[in-house]
Amino acid sequence: MSKKQFRTESKKLLDMMINSIYTHKEIFLRELISNASDAIDKLYFRSLTDTSVTLSRGDYEIRLIPDRTARTLTVRDNGCGMTKEELESDLGTIARSGSFDFKKDGDKPEDVDIIGQFGVGFYSAFMVSERIVVVSRAYGSDEAYKWESSGTDGYTVEPADMEGFGTSVTLFLRPDTEDEKYSEFLEEYKLRALVKKYSDYIRFPIRMEVTKSRRKEGSPDDKPEYEDYTADETLNRMIPIWKKDKSEVKDEEYSAFYREKFHDFEDPLKVIRQRTEGVSDYTALMFIPASAPYNYYTRDYEKGLMLFSSGVLIMDKCAELLPDHYSFVKGLVDSSDLSLNISREMLQHDRQLKLIARSLENKIHDELIRMQETERDKYVKFFRAFGTQLKYGVYADYGMNKEKLKDLLLFDSTFGEEPSTLKEYVSRMKEGQDAIYYAVGESRSQAKMLPQTEAVVSKGCEVLLLTEDVDEFALMMMHEYDGKEFKNVASDELDLGSDEEKERVNKENEAKKDLLSFMKDAIGEGVAKVSFTSALTDHPACIASEGAVSATMEKTFEKMPGGENPVHAEKVLSINIDHPIAAKLSELYEEDKEKLTLYSKLLYASARLASGLGTEDPAALGELITKLMV
Repeated sequence: MSKKQFRTESKKLLDMMINSIYTHKEIFLRELISNASDAIDKLYFRSLTDTSVTLSRGDYEIRLIPDRTARTLTVRDNGCGMTKEELESDLGTIARSGSFDFKKDGDKPEDVDIIGQFGVGFYSAFMVSERIVVVSRAYGSDEAYKWESSGTDGYTVEPADMEGFGTSVTLFLRPDTEDEKYSEFLEEYKLRALVKKYSDYIRFPIRMEVTKSRRKEGSPDDKPEYEDYTADETLNRMIPIWKKDKSEVKDEEYSAFYREKFHDFEDPLKVIRQRTEGVSDYTALMFIPASAPYNYYTRDYEKGLMLFSSGVLIMDKCAELLPDHYSFVKGLVDSSDLSLNISREMLQHDRQLKLIARSLENKIHDELIRMQETERDKYVKFFRAFGTQLKYGVYADYGMNKEKLKDLLLFDSTFGEEPSTLKEYVSRMKEGQDAIYYAVGESRSQAKMLPQTEAVVSKGCEVLLLTEDVDEFALMMMHEYDGKEFKNVASDELDLGSDEEKERVNKENEAKKDLLSFMKDAIGEGVAKVSFTSALTDHPACIASEGAVSATMEKTFEKMPGGENPVHAEKVLSINIDHPIAAKLSELYEEDKEKLTLYSKLLYASARLASGLGTEDPAALGELITKLMV
């Protein structure tokens, strides 16, 4: 019997198939099971029009047969089988796919779901095998044939004996090495795990004889004895939960599926289902977790949805399906329309994938808005866990996504204890108010107690209370909401006084410019300016900022890598024009400039503390207080 050569250009192509295309050796089992599923689907399709095919859907199966003694693993199906000519054309020509030809040949009913496209999956078995034997008998034929190959040296085809019809693929595994333990593919636990991971939703049963243990009949209760026995077991679930009608699936089933697949101890906060047909056909099942994973806000966290093609797992985490601002979403997408590369491990970045990703993004947005409007407590819990990511999404990419995300944001405010949306804030604005005011602090209470916050609230205006580093950056990126500009209450430009008050302050600043200049020099580089203001109520002074960079933003820059030379805020010491301290300062300027120097430094230090900025030099502050006391 002469050996035939593969109908390809060279040995190099098969070498590439075996050694370069597939990242993980375990993928071979997924490919062989997918091929077996395709073979069964072809016969099932034939049964719809050919009365000579008497099998019902429940008669089909895929069987795994590990043999530790012979070091072989067999994958057998009772599908359509192959003739001698098909063995030579489909297995003798690398990259020729009979399944692909079948898919192209006319319309198929919905319950026929051919997976194979490229005809190279079979050759992945050479990654773990030193020899492969395929015995096949086409349905309705009396003849069976054996195809055998040890890889690049070619193959043989000869007559064989086979009971029944279908195809049996037997792998003679490579010897174990120090780095590779090929014998693990003969272990029940490994085969069970691989079927669960990659082929759990193949639509036909994948069966294997497994070893189980049972109590020996008649053994005493106090010293029970056990014996091993073998039994057939179906390893896969077959029907994916996401392909069942919504009415057939209970909330408990979704929760159990989520906890198992995504290794969470809590039930999901929200389940999102989407089935789309038309431009892109896919089914999505997504979950919003109740809590952030421990590594969510670290570089180690990987976003992405599980990607299935006709129920077969292609990727554990397809990052392209989720934008960064929705990276907290867990779940999966199942589509038969995606353009996969020949290894089926990676996607070709095509228009179809982008269409699905865009549709998913819109669906997630709509579901979050719906949760916000109808399940507010649940939404607040979600936002406490993942709101920071949404704010980063507003700020990232030069604000490209700010319009999509702005209505999802929540902020604490002086209005009440529960956080508000920007839309809700605007709906409560008093007549004539033209800005959205915010204050920044390390905590809600600190932001609320800022001198400027109290002053703005005293004018009847609500103030957003920002407590995260990203908050102010996000608002600056948005600039405005519904035509209302965002304004920091700690800005030197903020002035809610009447025209008469503004004129009074301007006159006082002009009249006392020498005093204010002296105080600035006494304080030193800590401030860019000292001035009077009418924007405070009871507080003697506060720290305000000029320009785009606020004092709290400066603190954020200092925390970043390279913060030794941060962007500096132009700080202003604003003195309450109506506080007794204003008159005292004028008096000291005329009578005791040395004491005025000490007062200026003390007033600046106390204003920093009141504004939540802390003191620059605690020891110097203590010494300053001691001098004034003496």
